[in-house]
Amino acid sequence: MIGKFLKVQSLKSKVESGFSLLELMISMFVIIILLSIGLPAYQRTVQHARETVLAENLRQIRSAIQQYTVDKGKLPKSVSDLVTERYFSEIPIDPVLGKAEWKEIQGEDTTSPDAEQGLKDVKTLNEGEDSDGKKFEDY
Repeated sequence: MIGKFLKVQSLKSKVESGFSLLELMISMFVIIILLSIGLPAYQRTVQHARETVLAENLRQIRSAIQQYTVDKGKLPKSVSDLVTERYFSEIPIDPVLGKAEWKEIQGEDTTSPDAEQGLKDVKTLNEGEDSDGKKFEDY
């Protein structure tokens, strides 16, 4: 008698041990709702981080241009001159575009006795706007 009871109980536990389709569907809907809330917040955070790094990279390049000018008595010809003269180990990357390319603003070198042209400023090549509506070209 006990053997039959154990067999019936073990059959019940095998059948009842799985999840029903309804339970799986509810779990999937909860996961979808959580993802729909979390994913946009994550994407905004990543975009804001890229914009912050872009502003910092521009600040670093501009600082290196000023330092180069003070040290050498003239403006650098390009961003690559800053790498050649070891102000940077490599050209900083524009994190929004994912490239190490910058719009180089050339101008008259007022510190040079020959009034040559030199690198006055750098801007991003991105023509869009950041998450606050500020144009990238105004960074």
